[in-house]
Amino acid sequence: MEKSVNIRNKRASHEYFLVQEITAGIMLTGTEIKSIRDGTASLADAYCTFTGEELFVRNMHIAEYSMGTHYNHEPKRDRKLLLTKRELKKLAVKVKERGFTIIPVLLFINEKGLAKLTIALARGKHAYDKRESLKQKDMKREMERHD
Repeated sequence: MEKSVNIRNKRASHEYFLVQEITAGIMLTGTEIKSIRDGTASLADAYCTFTGEELFVRNMHIAEYSMGTHYNHEPKRDRKLLLTKRELKKLAVKVKERGFTIIPVLLFINEKGLAKLTIALARGKHAYDKRESLKQKDMKREMERHD
């Protein structure tokens, strides 16, 4: 049995209010998908940006594949996201509004063995919002502990 790969962007929910989530495919090379299956990827500083009418994920780190030869990939290259034209148009309109950005939240491998990236339309949090989120999290943890 193959182990499931779920790489989360833990900072995303702390730094942003996640408004809407969409699952997108990613265009990868052979060594990149193998590296993701090994679980050696990071979404920590990643973000999405439009180039023309296409959406790309930037700064997503996928470690070089250990068994790769000189055909190995560049760890932080831009990777194209695969979405329908309707979804791309919706996101483009929202991103042009002030305060919205697109960030990757979860990288996973689906049942068919394809790498998918869950991206979220997000709005940045202020410092006081972050403190409030931490308080809520602590209270929830405290309640679970006493049950």
